[in-house]
Amino acid sequence: MSNPIDLHDVELAALAAAGGRREFGELVRRHGSAVRALLRRMGADSATADDIAQDAFIQAFEKCAEFRGEGAFGAWVKRIAARLYIKRKVKEARYVSETEAPVEEPVHADQTGRMDLDEALKGLTDIERLCVSMCHGAGLSHAEIAAALNTPLGTVKSHVKRGLDKLRARLSPEPDNLGRAADVRA
Repeated sequence: MSNPIDLHDVELAALAAAGGRREFGELVRRHGSAVRALLRRMGADSATADDIAQDAFIQAFEKCAEFRGEGAFGAWVKRIAARLYIKRKVKEARYVSETEAPVEEPVHADQTGRMDLDEALKGLTDIERLCVSMCHGAGLSHAEIAAALNTPLGTVKSHVKRGLDKLRARLSPEPDNLGRAADVRA
């Protein structure tokens, strides 16, 4: 019997579909933190992200035979987690009105010049963060997001575009810093 660490995700999923708990455990080890990170970026607190990730992996285990390897296993389980998060949000009915934009605070770079995406995402409205995360984090199409949120396709596209525009603006280097860097080199 080969070591699960040496196997590809598709092989692990096939073995898990046949009841291989050890092989599925390896898939959870490989992709669990990325799924939880996506959920936190979508707006879940740590405990909720852990709960939904666990539910997503349980669902993935039950449906492992449906995974055909046409895409990455990680992307597949992220889509499951994103849909579960949406269901929870709808059930809780905690959407913030689109007119209630959060107060935007500047995102500062760390000492190495990197900016924190998680901090920048906090500057988006809940629905913008959700749509951007589902599109670019979970790999869902605009149409899939619209169906999951029961929202018109054009509205989803607007949320994604507006969210990305805000992220670009918040994460772009400050013009003052660029000028100072050029002065230092001169």
